[in-house]
Amino acid sequence: MNIVMMGPPGAGKGTQAKFLSKEFGIPHISTGDMLREEISAGTPLGKKVEEILKSGKLVEDKLMIDIIRERLSKKDVEKGFILDGFPRTLSQAEALDELLESLHKRVEYSIYVEVPEKVIVERLSARRVCPKCGRIYNMISNPPKHDEICDVCGVKLITRDDDKPETVRERYKIYTEMTEPVINYYRKRNVLFTVDGTLDVEKVKEMLLNIVGGTK
Repeated sequence: MNIVMMGPPGAGKGTQAKFLSKEFGIPHISTGDMLREEISAGTPLGKKVEEILKSGKLVEDKLMIDIIRERLSKKDVEKGFILDGFPRTLSQAEALDELLESLHKRVEYSIYVEVPEKVIVERLSARRVCPKCGRIYNMISNPPKHDEICDVCGVKLITRDDDKPETVRERYKIYTEMTEPVINYYRKRNVLFTVDGTLDVEKVKEMLLNIVGGTK
C-alpha cells in the first residue's frame, strides 16, 4: 500500500500519516522530519534548508527527489509507505512516478487534507516547541500545564520562525500555488481522495480508513 499524504503546513496530515502507519504497519516518511533532523545536526544540508525554511520558501525539487530516492531504497518500504510532505510540485510527482516505476511500484492513494488558510494560520501561530526536548504543544488544542513552559523539561517554549503568522501565510500561498498541479495530476490518475481537515481528528481517521479499505 503506497500512500501520498498532501495538505498545507498545519493541516494535520502528519498526525493522520502516523495513524495509518501504525494501522497498516508501513513506514511514515515525513520529509519535514527528515529535513529538521538535518538542521538539528547542523549538517551542510541542514544549514542550507534552514535558510530556505526561514524565508517561507520550499526546498528545491532536485534536492527533495534525491532525499526521497535514498529513503525509498530501504528495505522497510517493501510492503508500502506513507509519504508525508512529498511531492509538492508537479516535477516532484512525475519524478516520484518514474522512481516508483523502476521499483515496480505506484502511488495507490493520494490523500489531500484540505484546510482553509485562516484555520492554518490560527493553528500554526499557536504552536510552541521545547528547544531542549523538541516536544510540540499547541496553545489552543494542546497547551502545557504551565503557561509556555515545557511539561517535561521546565524550559520556556519557543515559536519557530516558520510558525510566525506572516511566514505561515507565505508558506500557505506558495504551497497552494505549487501543489494545485499535483492535485490535478493525481486526480487525472483516479487516485486522489480529499478529506476535510477541519473535522475532529477521529472523524478524519474514520474517513481515511474508509478510503484505504479499512482492513489491515
